[in-house]
Amino acid sequence: MQARENLAQQAAKSAAEALIPQSNDKQKWWQQVTDYSLIVIFAIMFITMSLTVDHFFSIENMLGLALSISQIGMVACTMMFCLASRDFDLSVGSTVAFAGVLCAMVLNATGSTFIAIIAAVVAGGVIGFINGAVIAYLRINALITTLATMEIVRGLGFIVSHGQAVGVSSDTFIALGGLSMFGISLPIWVTLLCFIVFGVLLNQTVYGRNTLAIGGNPEASRLAGINVERTRVYIFLVQGAVTALAGVILASRITSGQPNAAEGFELNVISACVLGGVSLLGGRATISGVVIGVLIMGTVENVMNLLNIDAFYQYLVRGAILLAAVLLDQLKNRGSRD
Repeated sequence: MQARENLAQQAAKSAAEALIPQSNDKQKWWQQVTDYSLIVIFAIMFITMSLTVDHFFSIENMLGLALSISQIGMVACTMMFCLASRDFDLSVGSTVAFAGVLCAMVLNATGSTFIAIIAAVVAGGVIGFINGAVIAYLRINALITTLATMEIVRGLGFIVSHGQAVGVSSDTFIALGGLSMFGISLPIWVTLLCFIVFGVLLNQTVYGRNTLAIGGNPEASRLAGINVERTRVYIFLVQGAVTALAGVILASRITSGQPNAAEGFELNVISACVLGGVSLLGGRATISGVVIGVLIMGTVENVMNLLNIDAFYQYLVRGAILLAAVLLDQLKNRGSRD
């Protein structure tokens, strides 16, 4: 009897050991699929659009496409960190609008472009700091916190501007939006710089590793000595400052601070990040995925404009992309668990 039990245990152990390589192989296969599928999808979509849509692959349209996604690309870099740490920020659209209004008002009052830009970026950092402190230390849900901040900041923008666009007369400030180097405008260069800087921060620094660790398991990160609360505050502070900078650039491009600007902006940013493989459950993010996600969002909107598709239908498409991005995130999470 004892011999039979020993043989049964050995058989069960052998079976378990045989399943381990299969499980590892399955996980590796799934990881490769998720890593490269998005690039393949974008490549196919880009080639198809180039062959079927008139003027899509022209230099003018490519530069226009890059310019149109510049603000989304900048903010997506910092939203990537928020999502990777199991948080998100719904106030980015309101922060863009408020930063533009504040920058225009300070510029008209002081005549200094530098002071106006610094004031707007600092204000954005303060908004982000408040978001982070409330979420991290008061333990209020990120959805409720940033939803409240979204309404408050948008309201402040309308109050200080009296509900009107704040015009800008400074030629220096207006020139920032149209400034170009090697034929590429300044907003595009700033976005490329953000991709590089935040890519390095995510992959090569303790800050990035701590962000992913917090998103993967906050309690284990705390036990490992990571200051979870302070890291979350830093993430939101940087998010607010970069978002405000995007608002300043937008105000320069449209030559005014618009209190109703960037409505729905936060959904486009989150869609691009999730579409790019950033997990809503935290702990997973890549800068290359975010870049591809931003490009897909921008390409779809650009093609719809070239085809003169009504703006009302564009809302449907953007909503469908957001839903598809969330479903894709769920499939990735299930695949990684299996």
